[in-house]
Amino acid sequence: MGGQSRTGGQSKAGSQRAAVAADPYFPDNGDARYRVNRYELALEYRPGPNRLAGTARLSAIAGRAPLPEFFLNLAEFKIGRVLVDGRAPHYVHRGGRLRIRPAKPLPAGAAFTVEVHWSGNPRPVRSPWGGLGWEELTDGALVASQPVGAPSWYPCNDRPADKASYQISVNTPSPYTVVAGGRLLTRTTRASTTTWVYEQPAPTSSYLVGLSVGMYQTVLLGDPGLGGVPQSAHVPTHLLPKFSRDFARQPAMMQLFERLFGPYPFGEYAVVVADEELDVPVEAQGMSHFGTNHVDGVRGSERLIAHELAHQWFGNSVTIADWRHIWLNEGFAKYAEWLWSEATGGRTAHAHAAAAHRLLSARPQDLRLADPGRKLMFDDRLYQRGGLSVHAVRCALGDDAFFPMLRDWATVNRHGVVTTAGFAAHVARHATGPVDELLDAWLQYPALPPLPAPPVPARPLQPPAGGPTGWGRLPV
Repeated sequence: MGGQSRTGGQSKAGSQRAAVAADPYFPDNGDARYRVNRYELALEYRPGPNRLAGTARLSAIAGRAPLPEFFLNLAEFKIGRVLVDGRAPHYVHRGGRLRIRPAKPLPAGAAFTVEVHWSGNPRPVRSPWGGLGWEELTDGALVASQPVGAPSWYPCNDRPADKASYQISVNTPSPYTVVAGGRLLTRTTRASTTTWVYEQPAPTSSYLVGLSVGMYQTVLLGDPGLGGVPQSAHVPTHLLPKFSRDFARQPAMMQLFERLFGPYPFGEYAVVVADEELDVPVEAQGMSHFGTNHVDGVRGSERLIAHELAHQWFGNSVTIADWRHIWLNEGFAKYAEWLWSEATGGRTAHAHAAAAHRLLSARPQDLRLADPGRKLMFDDRLYQRGGLSVHAVRCALGDDAFFPMLRDWATVNRHGVVTTAGFAAHVARHATGPVDELLDAWLQYPALPPLPAPPVPARPLQPPAGGPTGWGRLPV
């Protein structure tokens, strides 16, 4: 694992090293010499011409060494003004990087502010997986930034370990709804435009800052009178009948995942259905995006609903230190699909694991889960093997130890940054015997290990008590 120790978990020093290292997959994204505490974004967006103008104010802290210069990632917009602590610095904007040199070097550990004004026509940034980030729709826009699309619409220190709070203000024509991750503070209409202001207080990675602008009907999911996590949906009106069936079980899903993973880590959860097809759903902090192709009225994409919801714990709250560890996002979200199936009377997680094992057995054995390389980081085999690896841990520990381990992982690392080495050490603390060989086989070596034996005790995951089906009002 890149020379990181697996013997002591994530000590304070080890965590700091993980937080300052450049991402080996995307060395041009993010600047490890400082960190951002807060972003305040004030945007004006006109969907017709796809015109965006914005002001970003960043509150940041220099690292352990003086900072003669630093950079932000930002696509090729027109820069209007840049200020550091209220003064104009020297800056160069080229190749998606805004390099800033203050008049005097910033002292080590100094707090400072950066203000950037920019404008232009936002478009996705190029990547090996196609365009990422800001996507202009037929009538509106959405943001899907994983892994490096955030600079397509705002200046940021674009590295997953640099997590900050956000306030996002968007002014747009009044017929449009604006959805962002976090709590809606105000919605103010003047003449023909409306300004929406959202606050996300939880530490958030730049790639997880979600935004959607479209013609949506807003509905609540679940019964607000019963308490629990506030859940909303923003859906094109013509899709509401199908949506109401496809997403009807999401409140029960939230209930199950809170029992298995611990309390939901954010203040609310929103889903947005864009009025056109998307290749895959995409998670953001406190929200997820789906396309019309994920709404069919027969729950054909319910596993994806579970997958994106699980990311709120695994990936969003518990965030990887760099992209080598992406299996910690996708493997746990994949396994959540299997747990939901098991808890609702579908195939057990072990049956899903067996199917995944058969699939992987027939494919090339050249993927090292703990460090797949940039080329394979979104390969379907990473998702399947990631889920299998979590299942192998469950089989080794048994349910009585596995589920407390899972909850503890999400709780101890809530709003934090993790690595594969840290996960291995965490599992070892919950195991009654050695697990190094098991974890090395699944995570460190490409060869596919044998399918693990079923978990002990070998019984299906039980749903929460209540009602004749064990779910009370679970829709059927």
